[in-house]
Amino acid sequence: MHIDLKNQRLPDDVFHKTREDVLTHWPTGSGVNFDEAVAYQQAISGDKRFSNKLAFAKENYLTLTQPRGGVAVVDEHIKLLQYLEDEGEADLLPTTIDSYTRHNRYKEAQLGLEESLQSKRSMLNGFPAVNYGVEMCRRVTSETRSPVQVRHGTPDARLLAEITIAGGFTSFEGGGISYNIPYAKNHTLEKTISDWQYVDRLIGLYEEAGIRINREPFGPLTGTLVPPCISNAVGVIESILAAAQGCKDITVGYGQCGNLVQDVAAVKSLEKSTNYYLKKYGYNDCLVTTVFHQWMGGFPADESKAFGVISMGAAAASLAGATKVIVKSPHEASGIPTMQANAAGLKATRQVVSMLSGQHLLSTSKTNREYDIIMEEIECIMNAVDELGGGDIALGAVRAFEAGVIDVPFAPSKYNAGKLLPARDMDGAVRLLSTGNVPLRHSLRDFHRDKLEERARSENRDVSFNMVIDDIYAIGNGYLVARR
Repeated sequence: MHIDLKNQRLPDDVFHKTREDVLTHWPTGSGVNFDEAVAYQQAISGDKRFSNKLAFAKENYLTLTQPRGGVAVVDEHIKLLQYLEDEGEADLLPTTIDSYTRHNRYKEAQLGLEESLQSKRSMLNGFPAVNYGVEMCRRVTSETRSPVQVRHGTPDARLLAEITIAGGFTSFEGGGISYNIPYAKNHTLEKTISDWQYVDRLIGLYEEAGIRINREPFGPLTGTLVPPCISNAVGVIESILAAAQGCKDITVGYGQCGNLVQDVAAVKSLEKSTNYYLKKYGYNDCLVTTVFHQWMGGFPADESKAFGVISMGAAAASLAGATKVIVKSPHEASGIPTMQANAAGLKATRQVVSMLSGQHLLSTSKTNREYDIIMEEIECIMNAVDELGGGDIALGAVRAFEAGVIDVPFAPSKYNAGKLLPARDMDGAVRLLSTGNVPLRHSLRDFHRDKLEERARSENRDVSFNMVIDDIYAIGNGYLVARR
């Protein structure tokens, strides 16, 4: 199927014609009525709107806490969310969607839901929002005091967005790149960017009706040694794509790499870059906030050590001035956490964030240097994307992945070049062992190579792929850098 992809606002007739088909993908789609959904959203109190809480936090230099979490049985899911806001003191709440729904396999999700209801325990790894439909989603969003976000991992999230936004959720995560390249193998970027233009246009229509829905591109990507310039560039591009469809409230994200200086600089540069490029392409009225994801890689099995990783992530988020932090649990190494473990991670994070409130780390020479490096790298990538697309960011993004100009480490997608290789330097910052086709200036390439050679000399070994393998498992083994 040919898709004439452009970064232009979808015409109303195209959107509504597509919408007629989208709402027939599962019977619960018939329960969506846009005008009625707008009226329902208008009745939601301001303190339960994601955008309001994020704006307040940004203005007052606060870092809000948000866990992950979702189970199949609606009563148990509500109980989980209530526990996380009461016992875990969460500022913002999630509804993590099950894997079948993420892949639009609603029949399998229905079987899992029915088995879950029969056994009274979750047989799915998340909440099957599409199968439940609008009214059940409204139960979830109305029975908590805090705003609730949809978190998922769906290449084609059109029906999920229709049902959950009509169901009272006030924030929607994901994007056509960040929920394709790290999550899927065979989905083309033309298709997923096009499908997410629909999602963003839907949110734009709510915006035009006076309803602000927060949009959050997924920052960590594969979560494995992703260089800040790559994840930040994807966040910038997805922000531009969302803004083109009328989204005004955008939260860009970054996944913790582990070096405190680099993590702080990455979040600061991400916010700066996003604001800069939104304005460059003519989107001057967007509010940009940031989210810091605690460590996405392997965790220590020992709970006490896991709390150390969580606390380190909390410190980085706070020192970077992130608007919110996505919190992990001490059960990460063993599987889906209990609600008690989830709450424990939240409380540990809250303690660190509160203690560091008001402290900043951008004024050091090392942080400033790292910030400048990331900003220069993003400039190189974005200039190439713009050139490849002839000024069109949607087309430029597709061609950038085809050319390897943007290259996500360890991604399963066959549309990702897979030539870029990261490794840590002596201080644990993520550097580029191989830049692949990412168009960095020679001075930047030399910077990365020099940093890795410095580490190699200190360990009396060569700069090689073995560094990459060692570093992937390091934190799970109690270290940031896998030294030899």
